[in-house]
Amino acid sequence: MTTFHVAVTGSDRADGSPGAPFRTVNRAARAAMPGDTVLVHEGTYREWVRPVRGGTGDDRRITFEAAPGEHVTITGAEVVTGWVPEEGTVWRAEVPNALFGELNPFDEPVAGDWLHPGPVVHRGAVYLDGRSLHEAPDRAAVTAPERRTHVRYQWTALDTELLEPDRTVLVWYAEVGEDVTTIWANFAGADPNASLVEVNVRPSVFTPVRHHIDYVTVRGFELAQAATPWAPPTAEQLGLVGPGWSKGWVIEDNLVRDATCAGISLGKTAASGDNFAYERGDKPGYQYQLESVFTALHQGWERERVGSHVVRRNEIRDCGQNGVVGHLGCAFSTIEDNHIHRIGTKHEFSGYEIAGIKLHAPLDVVIRHNRVHDTTLGIWLDWQVQGTRVTRNLLYGNIRDLFIEVAHGPATVDHNVLASPAAIELFSQGNAFLHNLVLGAVRMQAVLDRATPYHVPHSTQVAGYAFVYAGDDRYVGNLFVGARRGVYGPEAPLVLEEFPPETFGTHAYDGAPGSWEEYLRRVGTPGGAGDHSRFHLEQQPAYLRSNAYADGARPAAHEADAVTVAGPATVRVVDEGDAVYLEHDLPGALVAPCVGVVTGRDLGHVRIASASYENPDGTPLVADVDLLGHRKEPGTAYPPGPLASLADGAARVRVW
Repeated sequence: MTTFHVAVTGSDRADGSPGAPFRTVNRAARAAMPGDTVLVHEGTYREWVRPVRGGTGDDRRITFEAAPGEHVTITGAEVVTGWVPEEGTVWRAEVPNALFGELNPFDEPVAGDWLHPGPVVHRGAVYLDGRSLHEAPDRAAVTAPERRTHVRYQWTALDTELLEPDRTVLVWYAEVGEDVTTIWANFAGADPNASLVEVNVRPSVFTPVRHHIDYVTVRGFELAQAATPWAPPTAEQLGLVGPGWSKGWVIEDNLVRDATCAGISLGKTAASGDNFAYERGDKPGYQYQLESVFTALHQGWERERVGSHVVRRNEIRDCGQNGVVGHLGCAFSTIEDNHIHRIGTKHEFSGYEIAGIKLHAPLDVVIRHNRVHDTTLGIWLDWQVQGTRVTRNLLYGNIRDLFIEVAHGPATVDHNVLASPAAIELFSQGNAFLHNLVLGAVRMQAVLDRATPYHVPHSTQVAGYAFVYAGDDRYVGNLFVGARRGVYGPEAPLVLEEFPPETFGTHAYDGAPGSWEEYLRRVGTPGGAGDHSRFHLEQQPAYLRSNAYADGARPAAHEADAVTVAGPATVRVVDEGDAVYLEHDLPGALVAPCVGVVTGRDLGHVRIASASYENPDGTPLVADVDLLGHRKEPGTAYPPGPLASLADGAARVRVW
């Protein structure tokens, strides 16, 4: 096992020893063999690291890490100097096209499947002292930077205003010529020749270009400023950092920032389709995505070869599309202890694939103890959400917190704080919500025009596909506290149109069968309807017990043991930077112990996939760890919500 050293004072003609380090990380990557470590020393490295080989297992990884106590930045940007003043606070620079290599991001639009039509936005970016400027629509707009106070965001039934601090938006505009790219930028009084001005020139910072570069660890870096492309589930999902089509990566303890689109990518390969709906225009993206699943299966999408990554303890911020994205290649992975924020909030482009965490086919994925805030959408799980668990996460200050779409379950959501205006949106079924604090609206909808696959449990093998009828959901031990605004503190940017009262609590399930037996009775009485159509016409069951409701939140009519409090009850999230608190003032009746530890055996099976609520190893799921990591004891009753101990009256609890 060898340790290779890299330093900004080194040489790629050296041997990589402590006294003769390499100059580039790529040179060390070519030297490293399974079991070796690449130790990178203090400094800024301007390169796209492309590992040429990986390890052979967890015990023989290739590890890339920053030297202890040293700050190492690997960036996709280059410095631009020689700025010439023009009108007012506008400056101009001419950048030789040779700087960009094979791809000039200022000549490459953000484009692809499911991107909303709008002004052309390019993958290029300009940074002033690390801050990303906005692209202007034309050269004239650079002379008068906008005073931005709000941006509108619209998706399905939601029409939202995202309020920002009143500030000047710094802008740039570029024209690409034969030999140079001319950039005009308004720095609002800053002198770019006395500051650090950079432009991104590389599509990625740390991603292999070959498939099956397995068992690589990336640890302790600042990874920044990549001209990543739009990353829908039907395209090559190139991120600022990621494993490509591989197995067993660990990405931990990094700062990942300023990707044009995706920060960390856990999939997909272009070999199973690459923006065909956008390029060909002959079939909808849904159809191409369905084809990509089966194509990937033919190409070896299986647990033994792809996925099983770990993404943990990273700060991921200031990315245009996603903090973490993945389709197919994300399966069997764990995403935990990350701080994800300011994702999609530049609002330069919009589409159906923007979220802090956006995963398609997250089979047996665990999303645990992440702090996700100040995004347009916190966590979005889409297609084949089966065996997935979302546990002990803190979501607030988003427009929307959790969206699960066109999936059949089982998916478990337990011990989370969901504090944004739209807390839960389900265009899916087969979900179990256990011991969550829900401060926003709950919305559900059937999807009867898109059939999506479901799988043999704990496998990529497709068992069938079906429409989404909505329902078949479980709610146990949750605390719903009505229509209060969820976030207070130095960054409280969200204002949303008031939701109608019936969207708070589980009232949306009124009229659904309350048990499996009742559902079978209803569909067993066709009343003249055929075998196929009668299932479309009947609501699926909603299994509800031991939930508590306050501040206007209401239970479904058939929840027999619901606790509903009419008097005052308040909960808010207080963000103080490195620390986040829950402040609450709750009546005793609302927080009285009412439910024991919930297990998969208590939850039954989901109807379409005929699967149970299990851990990835097939053992029954046990939801016995609260938001703060405290373990619950079997046979003991606990209050509703994510905290094992929840006092009545006024209290303040640190939750991050």
